[in-house]
Amino acid sequence: MPARVLVYSATAGYRHDSIEASIDALRSRASSADLEFDFTEDKSLFTDEHLAKYDAIVFLNNSGIVLDDTGKAALQNYLNLGGNFVGIHCAADALRDTPFFEKQIGAYFDYHPPLQESVVEVVDNLHPSTAGLPARWRVLDEMYNFQSDPRAVGAKVLLAADESSYSDPGKRMFDHGTPHPIAWCQERGAGVQQGCVAGRSWYTGLGHTVEIWSDELFLRHVLGGIVWALACKTTRAFNKEGKVGNPPTEG
Repeated sequence: MPARVLVYSATAGYRHDSIEASIDALRSRASSADLEFDFTEDKSLFTDEHLAKYDAIVFLNNSGIVLDDTGKAALQNYLNLGGNFVGIHCAADALRDTPFFEKQIGAYFDYHPPLQESVVEVVDNLHPSTAGLPARWRVLDEMYNFQSDPRAVGAKVLLAADESSYSDPGKRMFDHGTPHPIAWCQERGAGVQQGCVAGRSWYTGLGHTVEIWSDELFLRHVLGGIVWALACKTTRAFNKEGKVGNPPTEG
């Protein structure tokens, strides 16, 4: 039985043109990664009962307050039961009123310079989301700046922006640490409440344009992050003692 993943792409602010392309890209690669994706923008599905079906939840290019209090509580409960989390690009601009979400995703978005060709450097080439990427990967994407350093909540940086490769005329008001984080992972998601079972968290700041969602290197990066998050085996697809996730077929 494949791992079951909920992909949530609701927006309450800026909406990326690439959302539809990203959904198509993930759907087309689900079987090759042994994943089962469900896609939604319906916040009413964030209930304990519904989220319990999933081995991971992906926040995909969200913006603004995309969950009500009931949904936020269900997401917290899901994470407390060992559920895994993935955030992509503008997801770092969602749920700014929710402290556990900031910890779980690692850092909130601050601002980005204009879209331009930039270089990101692989910090860890052994991670499944970066293995096989060029050491200096040239991409057309937004180089996000963040309001805090994700390493402060225990994240490990996987990709870093080479700030000499692009122009950033903006005024930086926050310290997000060095090297400049663009993608990172947490072995234990920091948004989980004390004493609970923590799954993994993975985030990438890339994913702005329609075109990048047809880039094989980028898709390998994203799918590698999702598969890595699932590999902690806290959920039912991999662990019969798991409290959430897609249970294996009896046989």
